[in-house]
Amino acid sequence: MQLRPLILCRHKGGIMAVLMLCLLSTFSIAGYDSDTGEWGAAVASCVPFAYNSVIWGEAGSGIIATQAMANHFYGTEGLELLAAGLTADSVVYLLTEADSLREHRQLGIVDMYGGSAGYTGSECMDWAGSIQGPEYTIQGNILAGPQVVEEMERAFLSTEGYPLAERLYAALSAGEAAGGDARGRQSAGLLVVRKESGHSGATDRFVELVVNDNPDPLSVLGDHLYTWELYNCIPAYEAEIDLNPVYEQRMLHIIEQLAERGSDNPQLLNLGAWELASRNYMLEEAVMMARMAVELAPDDANIRDTLAEALFRRGDTDEAIEQASIAHELDPDNRYFIEQLERFAE
Repeated sequence: MQLRPLILCRHKGGIMAVLMLCLLSTFSIAGYDSDTGEWGAAVASCVPFAYNSVIWGEAGSGIIATQAMANHFYGTEGLELLAAGLTADSVVYLLTEADSLREHRQLGIVDMYGGSAGYTGSECMDWAGSIQGPEYTIQGNILAGPQVVEEMERAFLSTEGYPLAERLYAALSAGEAAGGDARGRQSAGLLVVRKESGHSGATDRFVELVVNDNPDPLSVLGDHLYTWELYNCIPAYEAEIDLNPVYEQRMLHIIEQLAERGSDNPQLLNLGAWELASRNYMLEEAVMMARMAVELAPDDANIRDTLAEALFRRGDTDEAIEQASIAHELDPDNRYFIEQLERFAE
């Protein structure tokens, strides 16, 4: 493809628009999970709505973070180049070489192969720099110091085996704890893309969470991620377990967090308890979550059945029969509950 010249006059509004773009200084991480075929990136900044300018991704192609004097064409044209099979190094070179304002830009890319590359222009405001490794790139400017990206790298690497969204969030949190954006904090966002992983398989946006304007954006982002994983990631991973056993590991990891943190939603607790009990995994936690769900929804026959199943697998046959009997009383026409009682009584 032929790149358009990336020059100042392309920004409508002239120098004022450019000055606004200069404010999009931040810290971010882009990564790839080869086990699940997921690309993702996360960003935090003292500037509201930073996510909308910084993060660009396409499943099967790669992920891009463009910041400092953020250039949206690095996102759109960069994804075109990545989709054509170019490496991260090549795309960084082509984008910056064609840009007369490259010394004011910062860029991080992970390509379809997991290769990474970064660029920090000489005019980016201190502290500015980046770290790359296999399947990730971390970059930031106007930071408290190099320890921000160093701690982000440590957090990302130490959470290997976790869902990519969690690893990205862990990196952001570590960067914030190390000083983060020297000017403060106001927004954060996270994107993970995977082929046909969005709702009903209609999109590739597996996780997309944005906090545009909040005095504590990372805390809010973390709460959103926890809830999103329970509602959306568990069923998505479960649906593809037969295709990739790693999905089961990711799903169980999310359920373990549910067991630790709890929830006020009985259906989520019931889902987690059933997935654990049906696999004979973490039965103590399965019973605990099922009891919590029963307390929240005592007249739900399915939740009573989940508690009965977890108790039976843990070896508490008498209480399992008691709970299964309640489930049958709540829904006497359900043949499955009768079969459960018969199985427990054998």
